[in-house]
Amino acid sequence: MATRLRRSFPPILSSPSASRRLSSGGAGKGAEDDAVVADVISVLREQRCRSRWGFLRSLYGATGFTSEQATQITLGLRSNPRLAFRFFRWSEASSLCHHDLSSYAAMVHVLARARLRSAAVSLIHSAILLVSGRGGGRREGEDAPREVLAALVKSYRVCDSTPLAFDLLVRACLQARRVDQAVEIVGKLRKRAIFPTVSTCNELIRTVSAARGAAAGLAIYEELFGAGDGGGRPRGSISPNVQTFNALLLAFNREGRSGDGGERIRRDMERYTCRPNCFTYSILMAGLCEGGRVEAAKALFREMAAEGIKPDATAYNTVIGGLCGAGEMGRAEELFRAMTLEGIDPTSTSYEKLIAGHCTAGDVGGAADLYEEMLRKGFRPEGSTVGRLIDALCEKGRVAEGLRLLRREMESVGGLFAPSREMFLSLIKGLCQEGKVEEGLKLQAEMAGRGFQADSEIYRAFLDGYLRRGDALLAGKLRDEMLSRGLAPGREPDT
Repeated sequence: MATRLRRSFPPILSSPSASRRLSSGGAGKGAEDDAVVADVISVLREQRCRSRWGFLRSLYGATGFTSEQATQITLGLRSNPRLAFRFFRWSEASSLCHHDLSSYAAMVHVLARARLRSAAVSLIHSAILLVSGRGGGRREGEDAPREVLAALVKSYRVCDSTPLAFDLLVRACLQARRVDQAVEIVGKLRKRAIFPTVSTCNELIRTVSAARGAAAGLAIYEELFGAGDGGGRPRGSISPNVQTFNALLLAFNREGRSGDGGERIRRDMERYTCRPNCFTYSILMAGLCEGGRVEAAKALFREMAAEGIKPDATAYNTVIGGLCGAGEMGRAEELFRAMTLEGIDPTSTSYEKLIAGHCTAGDVGGAADLYEEMLRKGFRPEGSTVGRLIDALCEKGRVAEGLRLLRREMESVGGLFAPSREMFLSLIKGLCQEGKVEEGLKLQAEMAGRGFQADSEIYRAFLDGYLRRGDALLAGKLRDEMLSRGLAPGREPDT
């Protein structure tokens, strides 16, 4: 891979040799630098690990190293990139060298040649901060990646590097949310017929889509892959893969615009002979289900199986959720059973979609059974699922079960479960409808202790409770209290 990338990289400088120094002074100074570089490399290669750093400090603690010397030492150690990186960090941490952009660039190149991606990206971040800190202004911060790119370009052939160094610069910009600079750098590199790896292109598409929307992500895709011009692409460019198209589909789906991009993206997949995977189908099916087109989603599910792509839990959950949303609980349960028969373990999402569907359908018994099964399987439901089930139980007059469910969740996972206002409201309404106003008042006190203020809905629940049991006196007092707080039907308390 590295060989292929290196061959595709055109000359950037006119004719420097791999052994040429990045910079040089007079003849005497050059000879002195050569001696320092040779001595340091010899010590680092030949002495024991624990003694060599102390020995170097005893030799050069007073004079330190220039950035030019550090660069040559780094290049002299490139056959042992981890040792070169240790020297770079040690000289920096020991204040023996004030590294500049050229020494940073040389170190990045050495790490890139060795495929030490994480270390190289970390160093690029440091280089960007170095440049940004020189002027301290916003302009300097925006220009920093450009300066790092220029330094990498200048030292590329001297360091006998690989285009991966530039790829990692783009990734570093994306990690730092410097989206504009990442796009700009990719454009500059493409003019030199240097292309990011497809994984970096995909990350760029995902980041741009998240920051600027699906349409912007699609525009970057077209720019990177020449996908909007009838297929004409610059020589040496790369082709998108299934993750590329999944990133685009997901971006449109998150905006509720699956129809806008779905067909176009599927056509491009065929054009690039890129076979969809299970996640591709899951995204497409999710868009169809959210648009109420459950039958079309089921057709895609069958197509996936016909294509020999085995559905995973995400694919099953997508269709199960669509069926639940359409009120087809029988078919949802059938698909859930088929999922388990295929040897695919249900996930927490599988249960939560079914519980929500049963609650909506009024089958609180089925929802409660699934909740118990979910707990037996070791899953913890989301708070929204717990709230939905409590509300459904209260609507069916099973308030005591709802209260037990709340207590159970509050006692689980170290008491970290935080009940919502809606959970308290459903239970208080249910208790008051059953005439258990005193129990409702205890629950309301607990609710207040958790920071939830009594609003008009809470007051109306207690008013109804007192009136149901014929206690007009307490109902009147509560109404006066409500009015004194500025509460009336349809109004919330002042906060």
